[in-house]
Amino acid sequence: MENNRFCVIMCGGVGSRFWPYSRKAMPKQFIDFLGTGRSLLQLTVDRLEGIVPLQNIIILTNEQYASIVRDQLPEIKPEQILLEPVLRNTAPCNAWAAWHIKALNPKAKIMVAPSDHLIIKLNDFKDSVIRAFEFLENNDAIVTLGVKPNRPETGYGYIQEGKNVDEYFSMVKTFTEKPTKEVANLFLESGEFFWNSGMFFWGVDTIINAMRTYAPEIAEIFDHANLFYGSPQEQEFIDENYASCPNISIDYAIMEKSQNVYVQKVDFGWSDLGTWGSVFDNAPKNRDGNVTPNTRVLAFESNNNVIAAQNDKLVVVSGLNGYIVADTPDALLIVPKNDEQKIKNYVNEAKTHFGDKYL
Repeated sequence: MENNRFCVIMCGGVGSRFWPYSRKAMPKQFIDFLGTGRSLLQLTVDRLEGIVPLQNIIILTNEQYASIVRDQLPEIKPEQILLEPVLRNTAPCNAWAAWHIKALNPKAKIMVAPSDHLIIKLNDFKDSVIRAFEFLENNDAIVTLGVKPNRPETGYGYIQEGKNVDEYFSMVKTFTEKPTKEVANLFLESGEFFWNSGMFFWGVDTIINAMRTYAPEIAEIFDHANLFYGSPQEQEFIDENYASCPNISIDYAIMEKSQNVYVQKVDFGWSDLGTWGSVFDNAPKNRDGNVTPNTRVLAFESNNNVIAAQNDKLVVVSGLNGYIVADTPDALLIVPKNDEQKIKNYVNEAKTHFGDKYL
């Protein structure tokens, strides 16, 4: 049964909310933000040990990151790395992965995992993942992992649970993308809503049938390549046809439309490391409450900051409280932690004024 388990790791995003560390040339999933000596992508692969055979791990990334993936994951064979010629969001890339895996193993059960999340309780994570795979053995289902919220977070999507199946699984009633603060407070108070972890599970036939039903314009493209999967012509076909896929997320294309979606309620110390604030929440803090990953800092009367600099630069701060300070050779960001959701706007402004020079 374990040989039928696959994991698709999505690592093609840019991560603009982690600017200026995360750039187009080196996005956040390839960076060691927590000072562990391992990048977020490497940590994602590490925690799959004992759950999914190494040869069944598929890395899905943009072709410009191929060399980085190979350098960071030398244990992954080149044929396990699928290279998108253009960015087309998560529905097309999951479709490609599904049709590709179908050619390798028609009985495959697939886990889809982002490459940039943090999991603290590894044993609980392993139990939850195995439980999801076992659920697929007995059900024609799509499973998502829902994390019990502990604050009214506006940066996450939410899952509302419906009818209980057992102590772990429930039918999904609704999906909601990034609510307002007021709505997030209502979700928290109701007890019916869980953070959408972005981790999904499905049988290979289940997801392909869902694509054919709810995203036929995507399925049609990959159905035409049936003879190519696993052959040298596969990448050539993708290079020629991938750009014609609609730019749509798996949530909008499939999850919100399917009638057989279940949520497993989990608690394994999950965090979407999507912002500098999330690094602050999850990284070790010094006695002043400052987070300084791989950075030499002298802080005077300064508390609750994230301070990061490259190239052994010494950072000296005084009287700074609740700020993000991120320094790179060509860009410096200083912004209150409370304003971190504006960083994407600042990146857009930088593009408007200076083109791609600082992206």
